[in-house]
Amino acid sequence: MKGTYSMSIKQFEPKFMRVGVLTAALQELTPREVRDPDPDRAIEDWIGFAAELGADNIQLSAALHPSESDIPAEAMLDPVANTLDLRQPFDKSRARRVIKALDTNKIGISDLGYFDNMLHNDAAIRKNKHDFMLRVFDAAALLGVDAVCGFVGRNQTLSMDQNLLDFAEHFVPLLRQARDRGLVYRVEQCPMPGWTTGDNFHNNIAYTPGTWIALHRICEKAGVGDQLRIHYDPSHAILMGQDTRSLFQYLKDAGYNFLIGGFHVKGQVIDSRGVSGWGYGGRTVERGDWKGGKPSDTPADQANAWLKQTVLAEHELPGTARHDPLAYLQNRTVDWLDHQLAARELLNLDVANTHLIVEHEYPPARIQDRERLKPILKGSIAFTRKIDEAAACMYALQHEVLAAQDIPVQGIGRQAYRS
Repeated sequence: MKGTYSMSIKQFEPKFMRVGVLTAALQELTPREVRDPDPDRAIEDWIGFAAELGADNIQLSAALHPSESDIPAEAMLDPVANTLDLRQPFDKSRARRVIKALDTNKIGISDLGYFDNMLHNDAAIRKNKHDFMLRVFDAAALLGVDAVCGFVGRNQTLSMDQNLLDFAEHFVPLLRQARDRGLVYRVEQCPMPGWTTGDNFHNNIAYTPGTWIALHRICEKAGVGDQLRIHYDPSHAILMGQDTRSLFQYLKDAGYNFLIGGFHVKGQVIDSRGVSGWGYGGRTVERGDWKGGKPSDTPADQANAWLKQTVLAEHELPGTARHDPLAYLQNRTVDWLDHQLAARELLNLDVANTHLIVEHEYPPARIQDRERLKPILKGSIAFTRKIDEAAACMYALQHEVLAAQDIPVQGIGRQAYRS
């Protein structure tokens, strides 16, 4: 009997997520004069760098080349990286070269990332972005990657409700193209407040669970519900006064806890002084992006539109910030351990095939110097891995081992909808 009982005991088997890094963390790893004439050199160099950092994967960043972009780099808060250069189509020979580098360094690609406004109100600019997105889709298919990550965006000439109609008419066709290539499109939920010098704060309409659900219902009716998923970034939830556990619980309560398919690991540290002066709507006047009563034509001035956000918050690279415990209770920063525990408890995830992508946007550490940045990224990736391992062990012990023997868990922990 004793042997039989021992065989029935639930074993301790924690499941870990895959840890990666977004290649925009170091835009200029390969100098322009080297990679512009040899674009895939940038990918090879980043694959090698990722191996040195201890990452499992890279999230390969694509973007319109600076010579083709409609937004000057000087107007951006975080200039994007075109590690994947698609001025020329990505063909089978290019794919073989990249796959060889991946195999040599034992690095994978979690997904391809192209973060742009896919609902731009200018028809010509929108077409350019959509055409580029299709090139990203083609590259993902050739590389054997199953997902692309990006934004939905917003048509600035329309109301939010009208944007739902625009999404149905013009974004859903992109999802059909993704479906045809066997891809999923994962939306990061950043509201992108600095995208415009206007007063709108929410310039990516897929910014919160309520809109995710509305968009997914449109997709279900169009037959592309399986193509739309969310790449959750807790920093953006913090920006809007939300906390991860409550947000996940909301999705579960609504029957949509399957929507989140991947994670950006990036925090947000709220500045109480900034909130006191401007509230969570951010700085609304005298930012410097308007001159003489109209939007400035100078790109550097236009970047001041980001004061809507930066006046009250600063991005955190995981592991670099110290947190007042009260900040967790006030939903003003991320409790990383509970973030990973809540994901396992409340979301419908294939944990072993879920990606945690370190996204580096901590301003003082945005160093375009490989040797200086390397130990910073390496430390953050190590922190992220250990936090996930700790959460995996807690979950396995509490929800599997103890539960199988009807032994209660001690204490309460953080609870949803309570701050």
